[in-house]
Amino acid sequence: MGLADFRLSHFLVPKHEILAKSKHEELLSSLKVDMQKLPKIKVSDPQVKLLGGKVGDVIKITRNDPTKENVYYRLVVK
Repeated sequence: MGLADFRLSHFLVPKHEILAKSKHEELLSSLKVDMQKLPKIKVSDPQVKLLGGKVGDVIKITRNDPTKENVYYRLVVK
């Protein structure tokens, strides 16, 4: 296991993944917001760097709670 794999799979780091561009409109309509209203995450964030994220991507973050799974979305910005 390389260092990048370790960082992506560490139990304290929630799962991060790049949301497919084809899913952006579906997400925005379900949340009833436009792209600029999403919370932001910097392109320099370590997880975004490891994923190869670019400005304009949407990152899906999945946090597991003892009782449920929580999903958050962040827009990658400069």
